[in-house]
Amino acid sequence: MSEEKRVWGIHTLDDALFIRENVIAIGWKETGDLSLLDDRAAFKERYAQVYPDALKQNIANAAGMLYRFAKEVQIGDYIIYPSKAERMIYFGEVEGNYTYCPNAVAYVQQRKVKWIKKLPRTAFSQGALYEIGSAMTFFTVKNYAEEFLDTFLSKGLHKRIADLEEDESVAATAEDIKENTKDFVLKELSKNLKGYDLEGFVADLLQAMGYRTALSPHGGDSGIDITAYKDELPPRILVQVKSQDGDIKETTIQSLKGAMREGDYGVFVTLSDYTKNAQLYLSNTPIIRGINGSELVDLILKYYDKLSEKYRKIIPLCKVYIPIAKEE
Repeated sequence: MSEEKRVWGIHTLDDALFIRENVIAIGWKETGDLSLLDDRAAFKERYAQVYPDALKQNIANAAGMLYRFAKEVQIGDYIIYPSKAERMIYFGEVEGNYTYCPNAVAYVQQRKVKWIKKLPRTAFSQGALYEIGSAMTFFTVKNYAEEFLDTFLSKGLHKRIADLEEDESVAATAEDIKENTKDFVLKELSKNLKGYDLEGFVADLLQAMGYRTALSPHGGDSGIDITAYKDELPPRILVQVKSQDGDIKETTIQSLKGAMREGDYGVFVTLSDYTKNAQLYLSNTPIIRGINGSELVDLILKYYDKLSEKYRKIIPLCKVYIPIAKEE
């Protein structure tokens, strides 16, 4: 890949604008003419001014996209554009400098492009398609830039995907999707369900798993947040829930053990993980099961359909099928 030419990816809801007018464009109309801004700090400041309720991370992401589109893209750079309407991948070359189009309905930040070729999605590996399926509107194509250039420009450095017996990127792509989903669920839990709210969620999850649950009164000093039973008979399961960011220490788990009576079982739930000493304590105390953030997400995904609507709205997910590597 040429060092001078970068490869960019872009998404849009207005396929007709891109194809008919030979442009790439992004929105954020309220930010105004980006040519009047100098550096990244100015872009962040402008974005924060026009969107005062935006979260800090959203400001950084959006301002970064605007800055790259207006300042970093060079004439001659390549652009990859996946059309949702046609389910084709467009490949073009940037022909014009940044232009502010205040009379546009939505996409006021524009650049002229020359579309060179379009190919069906089946011409590319699953990994390449996953990269340009980025959640961001405008982004750099890095990992699979060579594949896109080789395929579109017919350099012949790679076999066409249609000629391969198996797409080797499938397994990695599936794993990436799973990990990104886990990250999303954990972030939503950390953001929306702290303290007592997380206790209520864990109780609902246990109910989805077939347990009867009772939440302990707030402010109690017993160290027990939830009491659960599988049926009408013992054993009793005592649950402690922690939403703290740091790893759980051995002494914290010992407090749960101290609240248990003979015949009880314990469950400790955290969004984070356990220290090495805590993990050793759990392995030596089989009547207490420790569930870390990753394991909690696995349970959420397994029983998601049985969660209360309230919590499914907090963690909005839909069931999809993803490709996986074929077994030998």
